[in-house]
Amino acid sequence: QVQLVESGGGLVQAGGSLRLSCAASGRTFSRYAMGWFRQAPGKEREFVAAIGWSGGSTYSADSVKGRFTISRDNAKNTVYLQMNSLKPEDTAVYYCAAQMPGPRGLGRAAEYDYWGQGTQVTVSS
Repeated sequence: QVQLVESGGGLVQAGGSLRLSCAASGRTFSRYAMGWFRQAPGKEREFVAAIGWSGGSTYSADSVKGRFTISRDNAKNTVYLQMNSLKPEDTAVYYCAAQMPGPRGLGRAAEYDYWGQGTQVTVSS
């Protein structure tokens, strides 16, 4: 069992930056691939970025490439999402998710096993 707690959301002006953190419980954090997803009101949850268990492989949605960076610190059981050049369309609840080891993709919410409660990010124009 893994428990995930996100933090770092808030209100920021367009062009600003935020760094989200996701702290995980348990001693097996380093075995999990991790992902960030977001969900805006009235929309489906969408993939933002993912990172492999070692941090050597990262993936991001086209909409955030060049602006968002995912990273992890296995010694601290934490995954981060650095968000720069924020736009109003980035406004959403951001969720982190953990995926147990196995031959699965990282781009779909259904592929993840554990979820945090979410943190609100609001970007004003």
